[in-house]
Amino acid sequence: MELHNVWFVLIAFLWIGYFFLEGFDFGIGILTRLLARDRTEKRVLINTIGPVWDGNEVWLLTAGASTFAAFPEWYATLFSGFYLPLLVILVCLIIRGVAFEYRVKRPEEHWQRNWETAIFWTSLIPAFLWGVAFGNIVRGVKIDAEFEYVGNVWDLLNPYALLGGLVTLTLFTFHGAVFAALKTVGDIRDRARQTALRVGLLTAVLALVFLGWTQIDSGDGASLVAMVVTVAALVAALVANQAGREGWSFALSGVTIVAAVTMLFLTLFPNVMPSTLNAEWSLTVTNASSSDYTLTIMTWLTVIALPLVMLYQGWTYWVFRKRIGTQHIADPVH
Repeated sequence: MELHNVWFVLIAFLWIGYFFLEGFDFGIGILTRLLARDRTEKRVLINTIGPVWDGNEVWLLTAGASTFAAFPEWYATLFSGFYLPLLVILVCLIIRGVAFEYRVKRPEEHWQRNWETAIFWTSLIPAFLWGVAFGNIVRGVKIDAEFEYVGNVWDLLNPYALLGGLVTLTLFTFHGAVFAALKTVGDIRDRARQTALRVGLLTAVLALVFLGWTQIDSGDGASLVAMVVTVAALVAALVANQAGREGWSFALSGVTIVAAVTMLFLTLFPNVMPSTLNAEWSLTVTNASSSDYTLTIMTWLTVIALPLVMLYQGWTYWVFRKRIGTQHIADPVH
C-alpha cells in the first residue's frame, strides 16, 4: 500500500477515535440539562468524564496535525472553506474546557448555573457541527481548478449536511446516555437507560435515512457492509441497554460510531474533498498529499508514539473505571 493511502487510513482512524471518545463526553455535556435534576446530579455526570475529557480532545489535535502534515492541500482547502464552522467549534471547545475547570471555583448559584449552561451549549453545538462538516466533506463542495473553496457558508447548510449534523448530535447524546448508565449508580443510572432508549430510537431513524442517502449517492459494496454493521450495532446497543447490560450497550454504541465513520471514509476514498463543480478538480489522496519522504518520517514517528498514547489513555480509563453516584459527591469547600 502506498504511503498516502496508509495516511488516509491513519487519519480515518484518528477521527474514528476522536468521535468514539469525544462523542460520549459531548453526550454527557448535553445530558447535564436533559438528564440531571439538580446540581448534585450535574456534578455526578460531569465527574464521570472529569478525568478523561481533556485526553479525548488529544485525538482531535492529532487528527488535525496529521492532516496538515500528510495532506497539506486538503488541510488548506478544508480550513479555509470551513473557516466559520470550525472557528465556532474551536471557540466552543475552549469555553467548554474553561467551564469544566471554573464551574466550582465560586459558590454563588448564578456563577455555577452560567458555567453549566456553557457546558451544555458548547457540547451540543460541536456535536451538531461536526456532522455538518463531515456531511459536506463526503457530499462535496465547490472547489475550483486551483483547489480552492469558492462557495460560501450558506452552501454548507444543505439538507444532507444538516441531516448529518442531527445524526451526530443524537448519536453522541445516545452514546453519552449509555456511558452515564455505565458509570453511575442509583436513580440517575435508571433514568440514563430510559433516556438512552428514547434518544437511541430517534438516532436509529435519522441514521438509517442519512446512511441510506449516502449509500445511494456514492456507496459501494464495502460501504454497504459498514452501513449494515452500523444499523445492527445500534439496534443491539438498544437491546443491551434495555436488558441492563450497560457494558455491552456502550461497546455496541461505540461500534456504531466506528462503523458509521468508517462508511463515510469508504465512500470518500480516493477523494479527500470532492468538487461539485468538476470531478477533475477534486482533492484526492494523490494530489493533496505531502512527499514520500515526509510521509515516511511521519510513519516512523507514529509507529513509536501512537501505541504509547493509546496505552496511557487506556490506563487512565482503567484507573477511573468505578461507578459514582450522588452519595459520592461531597459538599463543596470554598
